[in-house]
Amino acid sequence: MVRNCQLHLGAFMRPATIHTGGWRYPNSYADANFNFEHIKKFAQRLEKAKFDAFFMADHLAVLNMPLDALKRSATPTSFEPFTLLSALASVTKNIGLVATGSTTYDEPYHVARRFASLDHISGGRAGWNIVTTSNPNASLNFGLEEALEHGDRYARAREFYDVVTGLWDSWDEEAFIKNKETGEYFDPKKLNILDHKGKYFSVRGPLNIARPVQGWPLIVQAGSSDAGRQLAAETAEAVFTSHSDLIAARAFYLDVKTRAKEFGRNPDEIKILPACFVVIGDTIEEAKIKRAKLDSLVHLDSAIASLSIAIGSDASRFELDKPLPEIPESNASKSGRSRAIALAKKENLTVRQLAQRLGGYSGAAMVGTPNSIVDEMQEWFETKGSDGFTIMFSHLPDGLEDFCDLVVPELQRRGLFRSKYLGQTLRENLGLPRPSNKYF
Repeated sequence: MVRNCQLHLGAFMRPATIHTGGWRYPNSYADANFNFEHIKKFAQRLEKAKFDAFFMADHLAVLNMPLDALKRSATPTSFEPFTLLSALASVTKNIGLVATGSTTYDEPYHVARRFASLDHISGGRAGWNIVTTSNPNASLNFGLEEALEHGDRYARAREFYDVVTGLWDSWDEEAFIKNKETGEYFDPKKLNILDHKGKYFSVRGPLNIARPVQGWPLIVQAGSSDAGRQLAAETAEAVFTSHSDLIAARAFYLDVKTRAKEFGRNPDEIKILPACFVVIGDTIEEAKIKRAKLDSLVHLDSAIASLSIAIGSDASRFELDKPLPEIPESNASKSGRSRAIALAKKENLTVRQLAQRLGGYSGAAMVGTPNSIVDEMQEWFETKGSDGFTIMFSHLPDGLEDFCDLVVPELQRRGLFRSKYLGQTLRENLGLPRPSNKYF
């Protein structure tokens, strides 16, 4: 069944390119991840192309891989998201600014205040990507010897969300009267004291900043495990996920939307925006050659390290040219582990082959001409595999420019994507309602 609406586009910009070999590609900016002038131009170009959002992922530790592998990665240095997005807010007008905020290694009051500030600074363009942080090395940076168990991380995240959104509702819209005649700056009757006491948090409130421009910044969720899907169904308004094929994407889409409906939510008010790695050529063969070139730039040390992270187990001890052995459960990302194991079984890959795939990028990839890529996007969208995409560019700046110059116009020509922004805030551009205040 064809859907009578348009898809949405976000840009995944941390690391600046997800592909491990992207920084080595000819004409690429090797410093794209840590050069503000580059990033500013990327954001402005994406805004010109009418992208919904600039999505800034984040890590709270250097990736947990051996130094021989890590030294080949462009990820160890990047800007702190709020600092960067606050700067980008001053040089953009329309594009959404979405930052990752951990619920495991931060406090609700800090997160609520930062995102409320960003929403005010940007004029209502902030979004909070809720993550539970799976990198075990992050715990060592916060006084812990080991990471929380997977289930505990998600239980904490759920309570964290309740506290943050409660703090955003601390003030009524008309609370700050600023009456110079009477000397009253705000009306105490329009102030709520949260006074939250739960299993993980005790937070009095109120938040010391006015209610955000959007009511709440956009809520984004990025987990695909069962616990992640449940959190998305209860809380998320946009879901960043990763699937290797359309069949898996449709199953995820249906599952999350069904769960949301069971919670009394309108499924249309959750936008599923899976990751989409794009490689563009004048011909399909040329695009495939580009992809092969990218993959060839990934060193085996880095590939094995990427596999180890994905499965939560040391892959260097496996025999490289044999099938993947049984992988025990761990505290690593459940969805990442499942995707890696499923890919190995589906394509009958050896450990070496699986590592090479994961070392570059193993998720959904659209490799082809602008027309063939739009064909694929249209199929995903119209058959309910997605409500749009979070685009991962193969290399920068050329991959980004090619997408904006070649793919976006074709999407617009087919009526699949807008030619102008529909509103002033991120919520308005996504067609999402402004949350009412819980207390007023």
